[in-house]
Amino acid sequence: MTHLPEIKIYNSLSQQKETLTPISPGKVGLYLCGITVYDLCHIGHARSGMTFDIVVRYLRWLGYDVNFVRNITDVDDKIIKRANERGEDSADLSQHFIEVMHEDESKLGMLRPDHEPRATVYMAEIIEMIKNLVHKSFAYVADNGDVYFEVRKFQAYGKLSRRNIDELRVGERIGVAEGKRDPLDFVLWKMAKPGEPSWESPWGAGRPGWHIECSAMSNSCLGANFDIHGGGLDLKFPHHENEIAQSEAVSGKTFANIWMHNGLLQINKEKMSKSLGNFFTIQQVLETHHAETIRFFMLGSHYRKPLNYSEEMLEQAKRSLETLYIALRDVPEAAYQASEYTERFKAVMNDDFNTPEALAIWFEMAKEINLAKKDNIEKATLIAAELRHLAQALGALNFSPEQYLKNAQGADDTELVKIENLIAQRKQARAEKDWGLSDKVRDELTAMGIVLEDGASGTTWRKL
Repeated sequence: MTHLPEIKIYNSLSQQKETLTPISPGKVGLYLCGITVYDLCHIGHARSGMTFDIVVRYLRWLGYDVNFVRNITDVDDKIIKRANERGEDSADLSQHFIEVMHEDESKLGMLRPDHEPRATVYMAEIIEMIKNLVHKSFAYVADNGDVYFEVRKFQAYGKLSRRNIDELRVGERIGVAEGKRDPLDFVLWKMAKPGEPSWESPWGAGRPGWHIECSAMSNSCLGANFDIHGGGLDLKFPHHENEIAQSEAVSGKTFANIWMHNGLLQINKEKMSKSLGNFFTIQQVLETHHAETIRFFMLGSHYRKPLNYSEEMLEQAKRSLETLYIALRDVPEAAYQASEYTERFKAVMNDDFNTPEALAIWFEMAKEINLAKKDNIEKATLIAAELRHLAQALGALNFSPEQYLKNAQGADDTELVKIENLIAQRKQARAEKDWGLSDKVRDELTAMGIVLEDGASGTTWRKL
């Protein structure tokens, strides 16, 4: 097997950077908590999805064999509530939003997982895990028929979030109606209610709690112990804490060796979420911004830090990306050859996926390409090929400079024909030294948001 480089990843469990040491050499099992499909995905969901899209892409670029698993929660209180509001079957509702989610991710250039387990498909595995927890006395059947995990039976509870059980109980009182023995106990199986989807189980018809779904699906797809578990910082407690408790209670093994949590996307420094109503759907953002601009916006901040969403930040990302594409413009394509830029890129990415430092290296390369264009096109060509190769490791610079700079995504065929005709008209006016007409055409193009750039090879254009 080819020697693979050492990668340091910040482990939320140990709260320090650790060397990635795959359980099976050269192979990485990665589980990511997916979304609950009851509505359109917002751009906050894209932060988590894009973070791990970049992680998976980079690991594979280095030569790791990555088994990427991301679940779908397709049975949940929110799904049932939304389906009832719309007068739909909950399975039809979730299927619709799964399809829309896949369309959004495709437009954003995100990789599909190798496995995408759905809770409703893994009901037998979920029920079996609950049976094991009851058998081992980590879970109990309450008076109301629900099955609960008994938190105090798992002595390591709180190790991920660094929370103390006794402190968590301050101010709490036992919900008698729920039948819990302790307010911290969480539900594994809910008894069926009229009009809700349900499955047969040893405890009667019902459906699973949210936390147990991920434990059963990750165990089925990756085993009781796997390399990396990812998700948004908002899932750290209680969801991921509960996953650890119920998974390790069943297996007696370490659940995930490394826990990765991405920072949240914020609006005015508040978490973007549907419950707060301060969100933009992916579809809304894609109406006015190129998909690669969104990726570049995400790359500009370290994945563990919060990221503030604003039109200004997206515009800045657009300008920065244009800088790279402008450097690549008019440079012939060539085969990739590694230089010290590649080594520096690997060094920063191997240090907990430091994408802002990776971008800084790309801008250095763009500057050198622009300088070399003037008197050393061979050098410019080699650096440009290397820049494209490094960028594609993170899913960027996938278009030709002409495609991106013209922003064809934001212009229909009629508009493109009009732009090209106006440019041809201006070119003719300049040849005939009709400067008044030339200026008039330029002004019309400017009003359309078109920037003209006259160079030795002719006139090129891009959209603002």
